[in-house]
Amino acid sequence: MTRSLILGSGSAVRAMLLSQAGVEFEVVTSEVDEDEIKDEFSKSEQLGDTEFATDKLALKLAEAKALAVAAKRPDALVIGADQILSCEGRRFDKPKSLDEARTNLKFFRGKPHILHGGIAIAQGDAIIWGHSDRATLTMRGFTDAFLEEYLARLGDEVLKSVGCYQIEGPGVQLFERIEGDYFTILGLPLLALLAELRRLAAVPA
Repeated sequence: MTRSLILGSGSAVRAMLLSQAGVEFEVVTSEVDEDEIKDEFSKSEQLGDTEFATDKLALKLAEAKALAVAAKRPDALVIGADQILSCEGRRFDKPKSLDEARTNLKFFRGKPHILHGGIAIAQGDAIIWGHSDRATLTMRGFTDAFLEEYLARLGDEVLKSVGCYQIEGPGVQLFERIEGDYFTILGLPLLALLAELRRLAAVPA
């Protein structure tokens, strides 16, 4: 008998990936204050490998989301996930406007950036599994004209992603090279998650 499973995320893409994989689950959003967690993390962060620290932050956010929902539903296994983008040592959040998206895309242009993915499973008041993964994506040197056409075509859709793109759609035209797991890029390291869910008897083995 499989166990009750909750996705503690409002991400339509994460829900789609789990659903398409044949996993039965319900969605309960965590309502965690991500900015507060990020601020606390930044205050305690030690100098050193910024990329490694960003891996830890993504996992910390995933754990916080999972625990917040698991506290309300101790009967279930709760999945929390988060993704952070870093480029040249800077961390980026989802843009709040098209102007901010334009500025960010000009900064990413011609450079590699990293998507740091964190995923965790909680039950009750405990994290029972966690996993981090990275993908590196290099944007091509697109023209300003292409950028304006891209923003006009997608509009507010670009505000839904930290990188201002959906790799499974027109956003793929921004890139010249992609290194990493496709599911990690979409925000849910699915193969590692499914392996753990099988181990936990949450999905058929």
